[in-house]
Amino acid sequence: MTETPINNLPKTSSITIRKFKALEINTYFDLLNYFPSRYEDYSVITKVESAQPGETVTVIGKIADSKFQITRTGLRLQVFKLNDGTGEIEIGFFNQPYLLRVIKKDMQLSVAGVVERYGKKLALKPLEYEVIDSSIALSQPAQSLSRILKHTGRIIPIYPEKKGLSSKTIREKIAIILATSGACLPAGRVDFRVGETLPKDIISFNNLVSEDIAYKQIHFPDSMEMATKAKNRLAFDELFNIQLSSMIVRKDWESKKITNRFKITDQILELVNKLIESLPYKLTRAQLKSWGEIKNDLSRNFPMNRLLQGEVGSGKTVVAALAAYLSYLNEYQTFFMAPTEILAQQHYKTIVQLFKQSEITSSATSSSHHNFRNSQPKISLITGSTKIPDHNSDIIVGTHSLISKKHNYKKVGLVIVDEQHRFGVVQRAEAKLKGKNPHLLTMTATPIPRTVALTLYRELDLSAIDEMPKNRQPIKTYFVPKNKRQAAYRWIELQISKFKSQIFIVCPLIEESTSETLKTVRAATVEFENLKKIFPNFKLGLLHGRLKFVEKDMIMSDFKNKKLDILVSTPVVEVGIDIPNATVMMIEGGERFGLAQLHQLRGRVGRGEKQSYCLVFSEIENTQITQRLNFFSKTQNGNELAERDLHIRGAGNIFGLEQHGFSTLKIASLSDYELITKTKKAVEYFEKHFDFEKFIFLKERVKKYNSTKVAKN
Repeated sequence: MTETPINNLPKTSSITIRKFKALEINTYFDLLNYFPSRYEDYSVITKVESAQPGETVTVIGKIADSKFQITRTGLRLQVFKLNDGTGEIEIGFFNQPYLLRVIKKDMQLSVAGVVERYGKKLALKPLEYEVIDSSIALSQPAQSLSRILKHTGRIIPIYPEKKGLSSKTIREKIAIILATSGACLPAGRVDFRVGETLPKDIISFNNLVSEDIAYKQIHFPDSMEMATKAKNRLAFDELFNIQLSSMIVRKDWESKKITNRFKITDQILELVNKLIESLPYKLTRAQLKSWGEIKNDLSRNFPMNRLLQGEVGSGKTVVAALAAYLSYLNEYQTFFMAPTEILAQQHYKTIVQLFKQSEITSSATSSSHHNFRNSQPKISLITGSTKIPDHNSDIIVGTHSLISKKHNYKKVGLVIVDEQHRFGVVQRAEAKLKGKNPHLLTMTATPIPRTVALTLYRELDLSAIDEMPKNRQPIKTYFVPKNKRQAAYRWIELQISKFKSQIFIVCPLIEESTSETLKTVRAATVEFENLKKIFPNFKLGLLHGRLKFVEKDMIMSDFKNKKLDILVSTPVVEVGIDIPNATVMMIEGGERFGLAQLHQLRGRVGRGEKQSYCLVFSEIENTQITQRLNFFSKTQNGNELAERDLHIRGAGNIFGLEQHGFSTLKIASLSDYELITKTKKAVEYFEKHFDFEKFIFLKERVKKYNSTKVAKN
């Protein structure tokens, strides 16, 4: 029943079907999961003689008369007189002439609206109306009448109105599904079945209503209390399914036998420790803790599946390089994947430099298990523009082109994926297959709120580098109002001329937008020309994603070698660019970025010894925007910013939810820590006490969720 194609919906035009499909509503179940955003209370059914001005009520009666009327101000009205046996009330619709053909004399009508008084007469300003079949007796009790009404006489759901679909149309179609199944109309029976997914123990312990009642009450609630209970149940389902899916993925992962098992001998640990000791800086406590967790994972007989989270500049790459070195000492290859060529090249240079600086001796070492020609691993870069790739290197850095079918590798023991939320699930799966169950280490600089970690990343073990190197100074951050722009330009001139600093200027778009909503957003190409006039004595470069790799590389090389003073860029500089002499990050259109993204952009500076600054601009004068950007300027902690982002903007794709099958949750919230904790405990209880295979409906839901997750990638 629930998987019935939406094309089968009775009394529905092909145009409406197309509109539903445009919203990815393809089945009855999809439509039932299109939830209301709010409710209107039209549940007070009153008689005309009892109606009071100012009340929002529903009046039910017969049409006694209708007429067309033009007001003194020229408004065209369609006026109907409704008689309910206790009196008459006028109902006036503005500029809807077709209603005179639809609503006819003696027709039974239910109208919800606000009662108004005009002289001695009462009128009803209509909000919703519906025609009642002539076979239904209006003399029955109001409670009975409310059960047959969809748009009036009850608490009415209001839906997100997209693709030309009105709330009224959506209500009508959902009512058809529920009525067809006997769940909602006319007698309120609960014969409709979507299939109970949860064990009775979990339902009773968490005080949940049944799933059938939840779907009925979320769309046609008997009271606001029941609407809340329905929402709680369906939100519980949503978070439970996500966490259960993660649990299943984790159990499946842990059941796999690693193909290329690492051996961590005293000799190997001695070499790794020698690498750590020879670094030109000391690892932080958090780096050493994360390395210890990764090292323990690599010694197990099933593949590592760990997420390493740390802010920009916290030293994730060094920790990942230690894992790659341990892989090399076990005579296995390591993939080091990055989402862009710029980031891949940056990682390649960083890792090459790291091993050069480490002063590892090139003396041969040998044991019963190992015979190394040289303790320095061979490192290569493979991207889409690499002409002759080297498949025999020990550490291979590259983009997703690494997992192309044209490449063949000898023994991949470890896969490292940076900025993992930018890779799709399918791409990550392919990377695993290249090594036949290799160890997997994913990294992200995006701060992850604890609620997101408890749900979307539950299949991963988490490590956090939550402290910065001691030599890093806090970046002084300012929200610059519109009237101080020229002063900011003069200050930037001083930073370049007096302190020989370099400047990032980031714009949200490449080219100027014709969209009215984006007209104030400074496009990188237009701003580049404008800035050349503002800074005529300095050298400027332009960087964006549409440039060819050779062009990007040349611009970045010029900027790094101080041939450019100012780099105008799109957010392509968000990750992977390390310019120690760049001390100012200027961000245009700050309102267009999330707080976590602003924080990552800010992390592009402050990598040298000089004091660094971040200036955030916005051309829009808005209190909410000002408060948000002022909060950013006063907050250095990435996790605090991520939590605020989650509350202000919702999860969206900020934390890579589309890679997990949910670009937005339909009814649950990732800021609801209490519910997430409850569903986490419920999944743990389920895992301990129940056989997943026996729960058919739950299995179908999780399967559908996982197929959606893959399809979106």
